Amino acid sequence: MTAAPSADPAPGADGPLPERLARAIALGGPIPVSQYMAAANAHYYATRDPLGAAGDFTTAPEISQMFGELIGLWAADLWDRAGRPDVRWVELGPGRGTLTADAMRAAAKAGFAPPVHFVETSPVLRAEQAKRVPGATWHDDVEDLPTDRPLIVVTNEFFDALPIRQLVRRAGSWHERFVACQDTLFLPIPGKQVPDAIIPPHLVDAPAGSIIETSPASVGIMRVLAARIVAQGGAALLIDYGYEGPAIGDTLQAVRGHAFANPFEAPGERDLTAHVDFATLGAVGLASGARIAGPDRQGEFLRTLGIDARAAALGPKVAADRDRLVDAMGTLFKVLAIHHPDWPRPAGFA
Repeated sequence: MTAAPSADPAPGADGPLPERLARAIALGGPIPVSQYMAAANAHYYATRDPLGAAGDFTTAPEISQMFGELIGLWAADLWDRAGRPDVRWVELGPGRGTLTADAMRAAAKAGFAPPVHFVETSPVLRAEQAKRVPGATWHDDVEDLPTDRPLIVVTNEFFDALPIRQLVRRAGSWHERFVACQDTLFLPIPGKQVPDAIIPPHLVDAPAGSIIETSPASVGIMRVLAARIVAQGGAALLIDYGYEGPAIGDTLQAVRGHAFANPFEAPGERDLTAHVDFATLGAVGLASGARIAGPDRQGEFLRTLGIDARAAALGPKVAADRDRLVDAMGTLFKVLAIHHPDWPRPAGFA
């Protein structure tokens, strides 16, 4: 869950986002789910801090300092085994900056204190990040990241908020799913037919009503990251909830006030996400010339990194936080790493 790229349906237009989307649909017809999701999330993240008890959701770094600390030590270990090169730390969609603040505090004890770079478009969240990581440098896009040294990149609940395409099976053919509107009531409908050639062969004849999701935005960002790591050195660690696809299923969801909500109501006022296809992201990394580790379950990854020992050191007060990170979130959330072919294999993976 993170700041999404801008996708204003009517640049320069006035009025609430639902009204602007309704006008755009009235003028140009139904829009793809991907366009709807991009516009909704761009507005949502640009206008609020959605994290914490007073917000809509809580991410792993906000649950416990242990999460960020272990990621920092993971990076410090990798950097040390790579020969302690001059690197830059990058986080995509860093929320309030809590993960990086905890990571850098722990990593500094191991001598790892690289310059910090954030990829973030939300002015509200940039202000929060500046409070926790005062020396950070901000970028609007992964393309803007420095090219002069290796990168150690971390993403936590970043890819899940990127827009997805949905393809729905009906009457013996596949169609892209669009969003229509009636008096600001938004609803998904089957749109234009797509060729079977773009459907995974084992899913072409799926039952009517089946849905396949793809995320060209995620693939594009992964390509850039992998190309940078292959060219510059370093590694990227991706943590998110998801699966190893391709698979059938509708995972588009909305969260408001820590509860699930209708993703087609009040666009821009609730967080829209979809499960991440880790198999596709890993394949992109391999095709770009990088090595991959994982995906593994978050619970196993954190246990391997030593969360039980850290929890014991902090005392009984963190037992519930440890259980939430390892048990409650530990199976659905996955961890994938890509790294330069000459860099050592990152720790934490089976």
